[in-house]
Amino acid sequence: MSAQSPESSNPSFSMSAYMVPSQQNSYESDDEVASLPSESTTDSDLDTLSEYSSDAEEEWRESIQQLELLLSMVLVPFIGKLMGRRCAYWSWSRFMQWKHPVEIVMQNPAAFKAAGVVEAAATL
Repeated sequence: MSAQSPESSNPSFSMSAYMVPSQQNSYESDDEVASLPSESTTDSDLDTLSEYSSDAEEEWRESIQQLELLLSMVLVPFIGKLMGRRCAYWSWSRFMQWKHPVEIVMQNPAAFKAAGVVEAAATL
């Protein structure tokens, strides 16, 4: 009994659906490769590329300018105001503790809040 190889007994083993015969992909000579259309970069293509890059650079500069405006018009004043108030409250409390060393103890926080609400409503 002679055992046949799987490639000779079943043709699907020798030619898989995923395999492409090598004769279709190989070129017989360099002339065939040379006859293929090639793209060359012309002056008009370079101008178009430079226009695209200049447009992209212009958009980049505009977006950077918008970020600078956002930073200078919104964020810096807001952060400055917040930090200025914190610094002022801290420095004022330090000064008042130094000038008038008084210890404040609240016995009833609810009554303290109620008195604050009454005072705030009285000014209306």
